[in-house]
Amino acid sequence: MRQCLALLTLLVSLPLWAAQLQLELGGAVRSLDSAALLKHPQAREIDIEQDVAYKRAMHYRAVPLAALLEGVTAGDHLQAVALDGFAAEMPAGPLLQAGPARAWLAVEDPDKPWPPLADGKPSAGPFYLVWTHAQASGIRPEQWPFQITTLRRLASVEQRFPALLPDPKLAADDPVRQGFSLFQQNCLACHRLNGAGDAQFGPDLNVPHNPTEYFRPEFLRMYIRDPQGLRRWPQAKMPGFGVDVLSDQELEALLAYLKHMAGRRG
Repeated sequence: MRQCLALLTLLVSLPLWAAQLQLELGGAVRSLDSAALLKHPQAREIDIEQDVAYKRAMHYRAVPLAALLEGVTAGDHLQAVALDGFAAEMPAGPLLQAGPARAWLAVEDPDKPWPPLADGKPSAGPFYLVWTHAQASGIRPEQWPFQITTLRRLASVEQRFPALLPDPKLAADDPVRQGFSLFQQNCLACHRLNGAGDAQFGPDLNVPHNPTEYFRPEFLRMYIRDPQGLRRWPQAKMPGFGVDVLSDQELEALLAYLKHMAGRRG
């Protein structure tokens, strides 16, 4: 009886809602509790003028991400993994800087829950990587992962996934090389290529076939710019990449990389 009462007392004393963020930054794995993060010494209220997930102004309680990245240096490479398999690849340098753009870990407060992302959808919580003054440093939408479960330090994409690399004989200024960089920033969070990548969200973009092989060029450009404008279905999740995210020149470089990789299936 006493044991039952002790257990009941313990359960009552625990927070009713507490999410866990796992940090795998080398050495021991750490787990951070959302309740504790909301009370973090550096936590503060921030305003985001144009939130990527909600597409409007938002207000959050957040912790500077750099305060949580113990032992991480600017030359390191990080990955943010979300509940749905989205895996954002990010160089650590921008995440550690204090400005002009600054990365924050927004933490959802159960007493002030965030709105759903859409009808029938959950919120962006419990953890969401947001940026203040994002445009000042050219932060891209894929660098705003939400519903994060894990932050981990990893070797670079080039080291982990050599199957993604373009032909090493290409000139240093070949557009394909820029396209490879853009692929990492904008596509690798959701897609694999040649079976390489950590994402479990979208299809492989080279196996069994590359989109440059089955889309006419003008339609592939249209699809990347506005997926729903080319073919509409309720379950579609791919966002459009407007010229403010991917310039026309960058889009051509990305397509050059994809076309190049159609000839490099291993």
